[in-house]
Amino acid sequence: MSDTRKTPDPASLSLKGRGGSATQTPATPGADFSRVRGSVDSTEEPARGADFGSVSSSVESTEAVLDERSHTVAKGENLSRISKQYYGSANHWKDIFEANRDLLDDPDMIQPGQVLRIPPRSGDRSDD
Repeated sequence: MSDTRKTPDPASLSLKGRGGSATQTPATPGADFSRVRGSVDSTEEPARGADFGSVSSSVESTEAVLDERSHTVAKGENLSRISKQYYGSANHWKDIFEANRDLLDDPDMIQPGQVLRIPPRSGDRSDD
């Protein structure tokens, strides 16, 4: 057996409900949102901008002198020879020793491979 019922045409369907007839709104070319307003309310306190008023900067160094040099000890060297190389006089070995007290306990016990600070020569010392 074949089904002889026809599917109803959507245009012929009624929008009537139980309590009366439905009214149709005339078609408009586009929605009008010109009277729509929006807002957001919050209980949160407004955020303050960052306060950088107390920020300061500085550069500090533990380096006493900027033009200080270094020397890597070679086999057979001593502080007098290193002093002669950098200062032109062997008499300034104590300056090198004092600048390296954190590395050296005895001025006669320097080791090859040690890196020594060579302080700038004082202008008021004589080559005695």
